[in-house]
Amino acid sequence: MKLAAVLTLLGSLVLSGVIRVSAQSIPLSPQFPVKGMVTMVDLGANDCIPCKMMAPILKEIKQEYDGKAAVIFIDVWKNPTPAKQARIRTIPTQIFYDKDGKEVGRHEGFLDKKTIVAVFEKLGVKR
Repeated sequence: MKLAAVLTLLGSLVLSGVIRVSAQSIPLSPQFPVKGMVTMVDLGANDCIPCKMMAPILKEIKQEYDGKAAVIFIDVWKNPTPAKQARIRTIPTQIFYDKDGKEVGRHEGFLDKKTIVAVFEKLGVKR
């Protein structure tokens, strides 16, 4: 996948307000992002309503992209350190990393499956 195509998709998602791109890549821990793999980290909580709505979507995405992309959920109420490191403002927040571990985008709030799949595809991940 060409970098220009990835940037075009992310640019359109940023302009539409779907994803907020940060100027700084913030590694959450030595395990996140997953080395050599496109990674989506969802920072939320098991008891947050939008997070509960996303849980089945994350489960599906994780199964469909097993071995191709990493999908990681962190309950920030039980483990607040990654949320502080990532400087999130609200939950859920999804952070996308390319295969080199560089943060390429963020989204705050509920995120639908179609958008997650589109970001993965633009980052070169196929089902």
